[in-house]
Amino acid sequence: MSTGKQLQRVTERLLLVAATPDHLRAELESPLKLGALLDADVPSDWPPGEYDRKAQEFFLDRMEQAGPPAAGWYVWYAVLRPEDQTPATLLGAGGFLGPPGASGEIEIGFSVSRGWRGRGFAGELVSGLVRQALSDSRVTRVVAHTGEGNAASRSVLEGAGFQPAGAGTDPGSLRYELHRTPGKGA
Repeated sequence: MSTGKQLQRVTERLLLVAATPDHLRAELESPLKLGALLDADVPSDWPPGEYDRKAQEFFLDRMEQAGPPAAGWYVWYAVLRPEDQTPATLLGAGGFLGPPGASGEIEIGFSVSRGWRGRGFAGELVSGLVRQALSDSRVTRVVAHTGEGNAASRSVLEGAGFQPAGAGTDPGSLRYELHRTPGKGA
């Protein structure tokens, strides 16, 4: 895959690629341009879920303001690694709302394209992102918010080790937390 000196993380079936401003600009122009940069097929329903144009513009703005230190603290693309007759395919996106603050807390989000749901990719994406986050000693807690009625999202978070932590920031949402185990990293 033509990602150069890109920040990446490999999971069992996925290549997680940290977005650059170039990725986000290409994506905003056309999902196919993003696919060309990632050397991956792009599903027809891209972008998935809440990872919409508004989110892409938000992340691009944040990354442009922060510069190179922002690498890995915003969007990550989940690319199914090619195997047998299956080409490399962009199937999801996830990431963080920015680097950790003084409290060591970061917030994670994730979304998988409709045709790729129910196969464990969301859990693999979230687990890979959590490992990436915890590789930075400043991160002490990873939080997530999801709707009370979103059983699939709750299941993914719980499967990745998150614990319910009460009401979320929006009405009808729940907060989940995963705390760093003392003395342990990624």
